[in-house]
Amino acid sequence: MRPARNRRPRWGFQTRTNFHRRVKRFRHPRPREATSNSFESFVDGYHNLDVGDVTGRVVTGLSRGTTYYYRVRAYDATAPTGYSETSAITTAPTTGLTIHPTFDSSITGNPNAAAIQAMINRTIAIYESLFSDPITIQIRFRYATTGPDGSPLQQGVVSQSDTGLYIMPWNTYISALRADARTNNDNVANASLPGSALSTNIRPGSANGRAVGLNTPPAMFADGTVGQGGPYDGIVTLNSSKPFQFSRPVNGNNFDAQRMTEHEIDEVIGLGSRIGHNSNDLRPQDLFSWSSAGHRNITSSGTRYFSINGGVTNIVGFNQDPDGDFGDWLSEPCPQAHPYPQNAFSCTGQSSDIAATSPEGINLDVIGYDLSPGASSNLGNISTRSLVQTGEHVMIGGFIVQGSGPKRVIIRAIGPELTQYGIADALANPRLELHNGTGALIATNNDWQTTILGGIITSNQVGDIQSSGRAPTAASESAIIADLQPGNYTAIVRGVSNTSGVALVEVYDLSPGASSNLGNISTRSFVQTGEHVMIGGFIVQGTGPKRVIIRAIGPELTQYGIADALGNPRLELHNGTGALIATNDNWQTTILGGIITGNQVSDIQNSGHAPTAASESAIIADLQPGNYTAIVSGVNNTAGVALVEVYDLN
Repeated sequence: MRPARNRRPRWGFQTRTNFHRRVKRFRHPRPREATSNSFESFVDGYHNLDVGDVTGRVVTGLSRGTTYYYRVRAYDATAPTGYSETSAITTAPTTGLTIHPTFDSSITGNPNAAAIQAMINRTIAIYESLFSDPITIQIRFRYATTGPDGSPLQQGVVSQSDTGLYIMPWNTYISALRADARTNNDNVANASLPGSALSTNIRPGSANGRAVGLNTPPAMFADGTVGQGGPYDGIVTLNSSKPFQFSRPVNGNNFDAQRMTEHEIDEVIGLGSRIGHNSNDLRPQDLFSWSSAGHRNITSSGTRYFSINGGVTNIVGFNQDPDGDFGDWLSEPCPQAHPYPQNAFSCTGQSSDIAATSPEGINLDVIGYDLSPGASSNLGNISTRSLVQTGEHVMIGGFIVQGSGPKRVIIRAIGPELTQYGIADALANPRLELHNGTGALIATNNDWQTTILGGIITSNQVGDIQSSGRAPTAASESAIIADLQPGNYTAIVRGVSNTSGVALVEVYDLSPGASSNLGNISTRSFVQTGEHVMIGGFIVQGTGPKRVIIRAIGPELTQYGIADALGNPRLELHNGTGALIATNDNWQTTILGGIITGNQVSDIQNSGHAPTAASESAIIADLQPGNYTAIVSGVNNTAGVALVEVYDLN
C-alpha cells in the first residue's frame, strides 16, 4: 500500500509467474506437540523462554484437539527458582476451518511480538468462526521491510501477500464449485454461472482449491518461491516501517493492523482478479463481476461490481483505478463511510472486519468457503434506558450497520411510555437526532406524528411509522425511519427546552433478511443510582450463538473532555427472564459465576477491546439467541458519565 495521487494510502501489487506464484502487496515455526508431561520435547520457542516481568503470555502455534503440558519458574537478580507443578491444558477441537499461523522471526524477535501475535490470532479467530470448511490453511506471517525473498518492499507499500495459484481446467473447477454449494448465497450465485467457459482454465489459490474439494496442497516456501513440498498457502507481510497499531480503537495517525491482515488473508485464501495480470485465465472472483443486470464485465474499463444474482444486485463496486488492485473494492476518499477490509485504498484511524454479511464474507462464501450456521447470528433491536440531562449529559447511542447493503431501521426516543413501568420522572418530551459517521446531522424528529423533512428524510413518515408496528404510544415521543447504508451512526436524545428525565433510545431492525446487520452498539449517558442507572438491552438473532464482549467504560472518557466520568463502573448481564448470568467489576479480575466459568482476562486482552483503565469492566460471553440486558452502575453508589458497549466478536 502506498499514497495515491490524492494521498490516500493504498495496497499496491505486483504479479510474477513462477509455478503460479502471485504477489499481492497492499508462528513461530510449526511447533512440536508437547504431549508428554516428561518434557522430552518442547513447542518451538517455548523452552526456557524468558517472558519478562508479566502476568500473562499469549501462546500460539498449537494444534487443535491436543493436550499440552506447561510449567513456569521465577527468577531474580541472583538465580531462577525451581519449576512450578506441571499443568495440562487441551486445545479446543474443531471440525471447521483452521488457519495455522507460522510467525516469522521478524515477529518473534520484535519487542512488540506479543501484541502482533495477539492481533493475528484475533484475526484468525474471525475466519475460523465464520467458515466451516474442514480444511487447514497454512499462512506465514512477517513484520518486515522486505519481501519473503529479501528484496525491499516497494516504496509506499504497507502490506503484501504472496499466494500460490493452481491452473485448473474450467470444467474441473466449476463442477467442484457447484458440488460444494452449502448456503443460500451459493445457490443464488451458482444459478448465475455461465453455460460455457469464459476461459480455458481457472486459477484458484491452493487453499481455495481445497475448500471446494480439489487436490491443491500448499506449495509456497518461506522465501516466496513455489514448488512441490512448499509448506505454506501464502505469506502475509506487514511493513514494519509503517505506523501500525495492533489494538483498537486505532489512533487517527495509525493503520489498523487487524484490518490490513484481514485484507491480505482474503487474498491468500481466494480473493483476487485476473485483471492486471499476464493471464487470460479467470480467478474464481471474476465469475461474479458485472456491469449491469445480465452483462458481465471482466475488464478494467467501465463499471464493474460484485454481484451473485446475475448483476441485479450491486453488492460492492470493484476497483477500476490502475493504482490499486483490480480484485479489491472501489474506495471512497478518507474518511470512508464504508471502510471494508478489502477496499483498494485504506485510511488511517479506521477499522472494520470481515463478517458473514460483508462483501468479503459473501464473496468467499460463493467461491467455495462455507459460512457456519452460527455466523448468521447477529445483534439486533438495541435499546438503552438512562437519565437524560443537558450538555454532556444527554444520551448518545451509537451503532454500526455492517454488511453489503442498506439496513431499514426505526429509531425511537421514548419518555412518557416509561411511566407504566413505575418511572416517576420520565422525560416528557424527548427530541431525537441521527448523525452519520462524519458527525453530520442527517435526520431529526420531535413528536413522531409530525415529520421533520431534511437530510435523509424526504417525505412524510407517519404512515410508515404506524405500519412498522413500532409507533410510540405518546405523541410527544420521537421516531425516525431510515434506510441506512453500511457505516457508523449516532442517535442523540435530549429534552425539548433543556428538560431532563429518564428516557429510552431504541433502534429496531425492520429488514432482518437484508444483507446487512446491526453491530457494535454503544450508549453514553449520565449514570446515577436506583432507577437512574444505565440499562442497555440487545437481542441476539439467528440460529447459533453469538460471541460478544460487553464493556462498561468510565475513566477512558476523560480523554474526550468528559470531566465527570464514572470512576469505577460495575457491569451486570441479565438474560431474557431477568436472571443475572454474569457480572464484573474491574476487568482484570474475573468474577466466576453464571455463564462465566473460567478466567477471562486473556480473552479480553486478545479480543482487541480490553478497557484502558483497570477500574473499567468487561464480560465476554457466547450468547444463545434471545434477549439480554446490560446494567451499568457506579461502585459504592457513585455517579458519573459512562459508556456501555456490546461488540460482536464473530
